[in-house]
Order: sequence, then C-alpha cells, then structure tokens
Amino acid sequence: MRSERRLREGLRHVHWIGGGSGAGKSTIARRIAARHGLRLYDTDEAMADHARRSTPEDSPFLSAFAAMDMDERWVSRSPKTMLETFRWFQGEGFGLIVDDLLRLPRDPPVLAEGFRLLPRLVAPLLAEPRRAVWLLPTPDFRRAAFDSRGSLWSIAGRTGDPERALRNLLERDRMFTERLSEEARRLGLGVVEIGTAMTEDDLGRRVAAAFGL
Repeated sequence: MRSERRLREGLRHVHWIGGGSGAGKSTIARRIAARHGLRLYDTDEAMADHARRSTPEDSPFLSAFAAMDMDERWVSRSPKTMLETFRWFQGEGFGLIVDDLLRLPRDPPVLAEGFRLLPRLVAPLLAEPRRAVWLLPTPDFRRAAFDSRGSLWSIAGRTGDPERALRNLLERDRMFTERLSEEARRLGLGVVEIGTAMTEDDLGRRVAAAFGL
C-alpha cells in the first residue's frame, strides 16, 4: 500500500479545485489552466471510465444505484438518503483519480477539478494546504447555474414526478455543499464562497490568489 508521504511527494505538482455542484469549477479551472500553463484533469470526464473500472466489491454504492429505476433514484428517496448513498459523494472511485494523476507527467503541473475531490480525501495528499481550494455556491447561484444548463431537468424529466425529483436534487446538492464547507473549514483548507454578484473575473482572481499563482 502506498504511504501518504509517498503520495504527497508523487502529487506535489497537482493543484486541486473541488466544490459544490453548479459552482463553475470547470469554467474557472479551464481559465486558470490556460492562463498559467497547467495541464487540466477533469474528474467529471473520467467518471464513465472509472465506473467501468469499478467492481461490485469496491463499489457497493454504484451497484445499488445501478439496480434502481429513475423514480427509485430521484423521487421516492429523501435528499438525505440520496446524499448518503451517492457513490461519488462517499469517495468511491477516488483511488482511480489518484492513479490517473500519478500517471501524468510532472511537467507541466496539473490542475485537477471536480465535485469528487472531497476535502477529507484530498487533505492527506497535499504537500501544502494552499494547493487546494473548494468553491461553495449559494443556493441562488447554484439554481441559476442549473437553470442555464438544464442539467437537473434532464434527470428529473425522466422520472414520474419531475417537480419532486428536481426539489430532491436541489436539496441534496445544497446539503452536499454545506458538508463540503464544514469539512474544508475543519481541515483548515481554502474555500471561496460564490454568490450571484461575483463575476467570473473575480472568481478567477480569487482562486489564482488562493493557489499563489
């Protein structure tokens, strides 16, 4: 088993952007990577590959989720249950992210981003605390982001009760963002709160400053 010390050394060249759903992580990560010459690693893009590489033994939450129909996933269960049983929110597959990052060249440095980067999992891998930051959107910001994308409706619209499914998804994501905030602050890691008044330029500057770029 790899020691945390060896992992920290092997990942010294990595910056991390985590955060709540709808926080604009991908947009800001692309912008910072382009401006500062970093290699971007998008954990969302790797999800399908990581799901294929998972086994029922190491991914019990994924196996249970795959066996449900759309109403069982998004309508009949409470938002709290949805939060507690969603595999990516529980850290399933995080080891595959680490494996991917260790295989990347050290030059240029890497910027990893995505909601799967949970503070409690990233913290032991940090050579310096300032290498990571979590973006925490307000409910209004998150709802506006989802409305502009239509991403939650694409899920809720395939259930028997789209309105209830949407409410469940929004509440689940609110609780997830709250949990990230508590966890990151408890571990002494950087956070940036994002409201509707914050511009993309403002956010980009704050994240770059948090990294010391």
